[in-house]
Amino acid sequence: MVPSGQWRVFAAVAAGGATGALARYGVGLSLPWPMATFAINVAGCFLIGVVIVLLGERHPLARPFLTTGVLGGFTTFSTYSVDAQQLLLAGRYVEAGGYVAGTLLAAVLATWLGIRVAERGRA
Repeated sequence: MVPSGQWRVFAAVAAGGATGALARYGVGLSLPWPMATFAINVAGCFLIGVVIVLLGERHPLARPFLTTGVLGGFTTFSTYSVDAQQLLLAGRYVEAGGYVAGTLLAAVLATWLGIRVAERGRA
């Protein structure tokens, strides 16, 4: 249930989520598995870092539209989990471990880098 007075935010997140999911699907078609999921998650985390710095709290609809909506719909850590499981089931244990650890590390670093880049760009 949407809290009273939050329908505009709810609609912004929903519209953004649909947009992000379509973008993810397009990228997924253009890159090989599981590289597509890795690239999507790292790029999305970088952009989330940029957006949270540049928009701050000044834009009550733009930030939820872009972060929770577009970039939340674009990034796909559920697919990351399924990709890791598929690698494990295929007996590709080293690759699965590298994929799990590498994606997590790259995503956290990308978010940090996005924040730093945006902070420097604002200065």
